[in-house]
Amino acid sequence: MEHLASPQLAEIRERLARFIQDDVLPIEKELELGPEDPWPREVLHRIWRRSSEAGLLPICLPPEMGGAGLSVLDQCLLKLDIARSGALLGAHVLGDLSGPPRVGNMLKYATPDQMERFFLPVIRGEKGTCFAMTEPHSGSDANSITTRAVLDGDELVINGHKHYISGSPFADFAIVQCVTDPDSTPKGVTAVLVDLDSPGVRLEQAYLPMSGQHIDADIIFENTRVPVGNVFGGFGNGFKLGMARINVNRLLHCPTMLGMARHVYELSLGYARTRQQFGGPIARFQAIQHMLADMAAALWACESMILNTAMLADRGADIRMEAAACKLFVSERCFEVADKAVQIHGNVGVTKNHPVEHVFRKLRMFRIVTGTSEIQRNTIARVILEA
Repeated sequence: MEHLASPQLAEIRERLARFIQDDVLPIEKELELGPEDPWPREVLHRIWRRSSEAGLLPICLPPEMGGAGLSVLDQCLLKLDIARSGALLGAHVLGDLSGPPRVGNMLKYATPDQMERFFLPVIRGEKGTCFAMTEPHSGSDANSITTRAVLDGDELVINGHKHYISGSPFADFAIVQCVTDPDSTPKGVTAVLVDLDSPGVRLEQAYLPMSGQHIDADIIFENTRVPVGNVFGGFGNGFKLGMARINVNRLLHCPTMLGMARHVYELSLGYARTRQQFGGPIARFQAIQHMLADMAAALWACESMILNTAMLADRGADIRMEAAACKLFVSERCFEVADKAVQIHGNVGVTKNHPVEHVFRKLRMFRIVTGTSEIQRNTIARVILEA
C-alpha cells in the first residue's frame, strides 16, 4: 500500500514510529505492563496529551479541526503501522479506543457549545469518549434499543443499560443512543452526550473479553438527568448518526487486524529460521514452508482488499458491500494466520501472553466485534441482491 500513500504520509509515519519508540514503549517498560494489565487512567491521559502535542492524536481529522485531512488509505497505513509495532498502548496514540477517531465523522453535527464542552477536550487529549449503542439484548440489532430518555422540562431523564462498551473504562463521557420516541423506532432514537461522572451513572466491569484486556464495561443509567442541550445531532437522528460511521469504521478495523497478523507472521519467519530440530532449522521442513506460504498469500490478499476498498472510500463511493466484505474476509484470514503462527511456534505459541498467543486471542475476537461475520454476510447479500 505504501506506494499509493500521499507524499505527506512518510513524515507522519516517521513521527509516529518515533513517538511509539521514544514515548509509548518506555512507559510500558517503566510500568512493567503486560498484555492483560489494566491501563491506569493517568497514564492514558499522559499518552493522549503527549500525542496531541506531537500533532498525532488529531491527525486523522480535517485541517480545520487540527488534523492533516488524511485520506482513508493514509489512515489505514497508520493503523497498520501501530498494530504491527506490537506496542501494548499503541491504540491510544491516535485515540482509536477513546479519542478523535471515535467521533471524527460525527463532529459536523456538534453545536458550538458541544464542541467546547466535549469534543475539543478530546482533540486536545484532555478527555476520552465512547459510543454507547449495544445493549444486553440488542447486540447486532440496533432497532431493539430500550434505553429511554424522557423529556422533563429542559432536561432528559435517562434509564437503561448499555453492554460491552469499548473504551468506557477510561472515557469521560459517552455518546448514548436512547429511545426518545418509542412509537417511531428507529427514527425515535436520539444520541445524547452524557458525562460518566453524572449522578445516576455507574460502570460495571463484571467480565473480561478473551483477550484479557480491560477495555470494555457496561454503563448503567438510573434516572440520569442531562440538559436538552446535550442532544447530539437532533432528536430522532441517533440511528442515522450511528449508521453513518459504520462503513468506514468497519474498514478501518481491518488494517489493525492486518498489522497484528503481520506481526505474528514476522515472528514466525524469525522463529522458523532459528528454531533447531533434528539437526537444523525448522524452516527447512516443507510443512513449515507451506504454512508460511499460506500466511504470506493471505496477508497479500487482505492488504489488496483493504487498499482497493480504501481507494473507493476516498472517491466517495458507496462501500457498504466492500467494507462488510473486508471485515468478513480480513477477520477470518488474519485469524487463520495467527492460528498457523501458534502451530509454528509449538509449545511457545500456546504459552499464555506470549505475543503469538495473545494476538491469536485478539484476532479471534475481531470476528465478533464491529459486527459478526454473519452480520457482514447479511450486509453483503442485501447489497448484491439490490443490484
